[in-house]
Amino acid sequence: MSRLLALLAALTLLAGAAGCRERSPDAASAPVLLQINGLSITLDEFNRRFEQTLPLDNTLGQDEKDELKRAFLRQVIDRELTLAEARRLELTVSPEEVEAALAEYRRDYPDDEFDKLLQAQGISLAQWRAELAERLLMEKVLNQAVYASIEISEEQISAYYQAHRDEFDRPAQVRARQIVLDSEDQGREVLAQLRKGASFAEMAELFSLSPDAENGGDLGYFPRGEMPPEFDAVVFNLPVGELSDLVKSDYGFHIFLVEDRREARSLSQAEAAAEIEALLRRAEEERAYQDWLMELGAKARIDVNWQLL
Repeated sequence: MSRLLALLAALTLLAGAAGCRERSPDAASAPVLLQINGLSITLDEFNRRFEQTLPLDNTLGQDEKDELKRAFLRQVIDRELTLAEARRLELTVSPEEVEAALAEYRRDYPDDEFDKLLQAQGISLAQWRAELAERLLMEKVLNQAVYASIEISEEQISAYYQAHRDEFDRPAQVRARQIVLDSEDQGREVLAQLRKGASFAEMAELFSLSPDAENGGDLGYFPRGEMPPEFDAVVFNLPVGELSDLVKSDYGFHIFLVEDRREARSLSQAEAAAEIEALLRRAEEERAYQDWLMELGAKARIDVNWQLL
C-alpha cells in the first residue's frame, strides 16, 4: 500500500488537468468520461494523461491501477472546480511567477535531468510550464479563499501540548558531516588532508559522492536508528570536532565529523509551539479545503460516466 500512496502523491505533481484539455482531431466522436460546468473530457484524453503519471517500470496490478484511476479522476474534478473559482475571482499568475517556480524545480535536478524526466514521461516543457501555471493559480486561490482566514490560537496549542506530551520527548541527537568516497586509497588521501587542517565542508563539496556534498556533507541532526548501523557506531562515540577513521559501508568509504550533540530531553511548550502550530494549521487547512471543495461541487454540474472506467 505504501507504493500506492506514493503514486497517489505523484498524480498531483504530474497529472495536470491542463493536458486533458488538449483535444485530439477525433475527440468529438470519442466517448465522454466527464462533464463539469460545460467542460467535456473524453475517455481517450483521460487515459492518455493518466498513463503519463505512471512510473516507467509500471508493474501495477489491475486493482491498484483502478484505484489510482479513481483518485486521478477525483483530482481532475477538484482541479477544475478550483480553477473555475480562480477565474470567478479574476486571479492570474504572471509569467515571472511561472519562471521563478520553474527555476525552483530545476534546482532540485542536476544538469539536464529535469528535461530528461519530462521526456521520459512524454511531457513537453511547454506543457509542463502550462500545468505549472495552473498549479500556481490553484495555490493562489486557496491561499486567498480558503487558508487566509485560518488562525491557530494559543489555547489550541496549549491543549495539544498537554494532550500529547510524549510527542515532544527528544532522543539524544548528533549533528555530523560526512565525505563518501569510492575507494580506500582515495579515502586515506582525503583523510590525510583533513588531518592537516583542510576544511571538511570544502573537501566534501570537492570529493564526496553523497548528495549532501553540495551542503558540505552536512547530515543535520539525527538520533540513533535513523542512519545505517555503521554510522551510529561511529558518530555516537566520536567527540565533537574530531575526525573519524575510514568507515566502510555498502555505499563506499566514509569520513565523519561530529559538529554538535543534543542530549535527550523533553521540549517545553514554548519550544514546541511552532511545531504544534504548523501541525494544527495543516490539519485545519485540509479540513477547510475539503469543506470548500464540497461547497463548490454542490454548486457545479458534474456528470461522470462511471461505466467507462
